[in-house]
Amino acid sequence: MTPRKSQPVCRQARWERKSKETQIKAELTIDGQGKTKIKTNIGLLDHMLELFAFHGFFDLTLEVKKADINMDIHHTNEDVGIVLGQIFKKALADKKGIKRFGSAFAPMESTLGHSVVDLSGRGYFHLNPEGIHPESLDKNSVDGYNFKHLEHFLESLAHQLGASIIVTINTAKSSADLHTIMETVFKSLGMALDQATQIDPRRKGIPSTKGIID
Repeated sequence: MTPRKSQPVCRQARWERKSKETQIKAELTIDGQGKTKIKTNIGLLDHMLELFAFHGFFDLTLEVKKADINMDIHHTNEDVGIVLGQIFKKALADKKGIKRFGSAFAPMESTLGHSVVDLSGRGYFHLNPEGIHPESLDKNSVDGYNFKHLEHFLESLAHQLGASIIVTINTAKSSADLHTIMETVFKSLGMALDQATQIDPRRKGIPSTKGIID
């Protein structure tokens, strides 16, 4: 079995993004221990990013220093996804030696999240909620955070990272709790991205027959 992330150099990045709506600063160590310091001003998102980093062994500091959250959480939620994708892309650099693909399951009670990641350079996202009634998704929210916010966050992350991310949610309950759904998504995504970013000692160059991942 290949030791996890056995490369000699620790892959790290710092990133700051400013817009008229938000100002966000972030620091990332891909080859970390799962330590976090998160402040997005969206409580549920803070918790989910802590789970994501913990189970992915990423050290992540992320602070929203300015936000228009008094109006709506839309811009902040979107921009945090953008920054997370951008900082991972920067830390991965040319992606030399990485496994590129990752797949992980995370169960919680009757709900099962499955995330698949391909660090292909092409941004694509699809979320497939199997067995969950659409009306339940529309009505399900926690402190103003709803299923559409989850979709938009993950889509922003995928496109900025340049990754194909496909998430499937299976549940035995047609009215599954949003908090539970999100835990299975963020945990499985953290583990899948951990796999995809690991260094494979058999891979001597870029993991693409094209010889480059943009």
